[in-house]
Amino acid sequence: MTESTPPIVKQASRWPYALVAITALLLLAGWLAVRGVVSAIPTVDDITQAVEGEPFENVGPTVIRSIRDLANLTTVEYVEYTIVEKGTNSGILNWATGDSLTLLAVARIGAGVDLSQLDSQAFDVNIETGEVTVRLPEAAIQYVAVDNDATQVLDRSTGVFTKGDPRLETDARNVAEDVLVEQAVTSGIIDEAQENAADVITNFLLGLGYADVRVVQTG
Repeated sequence: MTESTPPIVKQASRWPYALVAITALLLLAGWLAVRGVVSAIPTVDDITQAVEGEPFENVGPTVIRSIRDLANLTTVEYVEYTIVEKGTNSGILNWATGDSLTLLAVARIGAGVDLSQLDSQAFDVNIETGEVTVRLPEAAIQYVAVDNDATQVLDRSTGVFTKGDPRLETDARNVAEDVLVEQAVTSGIIDEAQENAADVITNFLLGLGYADVRVVQTG
């Protein structure tokens, strides 16, 4: 987004009002409210069989189960799940040396704008027109929280001559986390967080009495 030339402040003596607005804005995290929940339940396709004798890693469909607007720096949260099958297929010797597991992974992924990055340089105030220009940092993924109660190993199979790879579940969790984050970004979590943050800041400053608010994205 191309940033316009900030309006010129013609009355420097009125800057204390702008500083009050800035201070109030930095307290914004405790002011918002949860706005809604959207849920969708998917149909999970069958896991494709791996090539004989080769390591395999299959990921089922990732679907947004709910979207919530949050009352802090994170403005959007997606709750997603996926099914990952990971291991080694030994073909006809699978009964002896095979090692695989099927993992259902559920995670909460939050995205938003860190308002703590805002300082006086992020605001331009025109006292005569009542217009405020806010330069807002780019939204980003704030956290990925795996739901350990909901995440579970659906199946674990090992051959009679192997104890199984103790790192296999951890590896499957890492794969699932990457897939869930990628899907959240593809589904628009960053754009939604940016829009929500801009709306919140605009409404907040309008509530303070400014006639017009213009939000531009930096970064």
